[in-house]
Amino acid sequence: MSTTELERTELPASDPKVARKVVWASFVGTSLESYDFYVFAYFSAIFSAPLFFPEQDRATATILAFLVLATSYLVRPLGAIIFGHLGDRIGRKKTLLWTIGIMGVATGAIGLLPDYASIGILAPLLLTLLRLIQGLSLGGEWGGAILLATEHSSYKNRGFYAALPQLGSPVGTIITGALFLLLTFTLSPAEMLSWGWRLPFLLAFPLLAVSLYLRLAIDETPVFKNLVETEKRSRIPALQVFKTHTGTVFVAIAAALLGIGSYSLMNTYTVAYGINVLGFSAQELFQATLIGSLLQLVTIPAFGLLANRIGSARVVAIGALGTLLITFPMYWLLQYATFPILVGTMIVGGILPTMSWAGLGGLMSDLFAGQVRYSALSIAYSVAAVISGLIPPFTAYLSKATSAAWWHPGIVLALLSIATLVAAIIATKVREKSEDPSTR
Repeated sequence: MSTTELERTELPASDPKVARKVVWASFVGTSLESYDFYVFAYFSAIFSAPLFFPEQDRATATILAFLVLATSYLVRPLGAIIFGHLGDRIGRKKTLLWTIGIMGVATGAIGLLPDYASIGILAPLLLTLLRLIQGLSLGGEWGGAILLATEHSSYKNRGFYAALPQLGSPVGTIITGALFLLLTFTLSPAEMLSWGWRLPFLLAFPLLAVSLYLRLAIDETPVFKNLVETEKRSRIPALQVFKTHTGTVFVAIAAALLGIGSYSLMNTYTVAYGINVLGFSAQELFQATLIGSLLQLVTIPAFGLLANRIGSARVVAIGALGTLLITFPMYWLLQYATFPILVGTMIVGGILPTMSWAGLGGLMSDLFAGQVRYSALSIAYSVAAVISGLIPPFTAYLSKATSAAWWHPGIVLALLSIATLVAAIIATKVREKSEDPSTR
């Protein structure tokens, strides 16, 4: 019998009140993670180039800013191995306290950095260092948050509980977009470049305090407690992942590409593209992303409920197929550069990838055994994040090479959709096989 089957038949779920409390703590943590990510993403798209790379031309400075953004993705696999090991050895709860603490402090510290005009080349170097620290903590944050939610829930409700922490992404986007929108309406461009850009980063400190408070109050998961009691913890989880789940890891990586990569494309590259090429204002871009994110507060739980009925992998597959079908029409319409079309693009272009995002945690939880699940989820997610982190600079380069042809971002989104669709189909077959009594 596999560990997944053992959990389903022998490990009782936590009390519903406890499970809801845990989900709330997971959601707040992923919201802080998303807020930290999007603050830096918006900062990279608009303010990083003139503040930290002022000696470069606009196109080169934007690419350099996106490369700094991408550095955090490059170290995520290392963070996944470190914090995945801790999560499978000392527990989900303790590890998540470390990851959220490191993330919050690093983000807040960015708001205290001097810019290039003050300390020269040291400014972008320190910015990159703090971004690397963010990346290390992010390597272990998402997988642990998903496990807190799913390992306290019953198996039949896993899809829904796995979707709820994913609400952190739109909530982080909403807070970030609303804050930048408020600042750009109340401060002049000169004030934003002088000191206003620091405020969103400094807000990470009080948000961190709230997240730590909630996570200190929750219990360890029944799955990890069982692993301790039965002495089934893996000695070197990351090594065991690649020994016993090699092919599954690659399936999980591909399954995550659309959910993560579409956010990098839509909320980072498209913001800069919309301002620099299509001629939208920053306020219009923030308003459009805010509207799209508000809609996700409804669609993510709905997709989670759907995952309980048809399986998380099927939800991911439907989202990927739908995204593939609307990709090029969406970017073609965007060329007309009207605000209603921009809003429609953010809504339509957000809902379908959101299906893949909502089902991702449940899909991954179904794929891996409890002894290595923290490491497996963290490694797969972080590798997908590395690829996704390269999307903004790659798409910016593609724009330069094609003279900003309308279809160039569509190529990227289509490739992400195809990879995730194929992986989700494979994951569906794996789940069906594990539920077939003749295979047990």
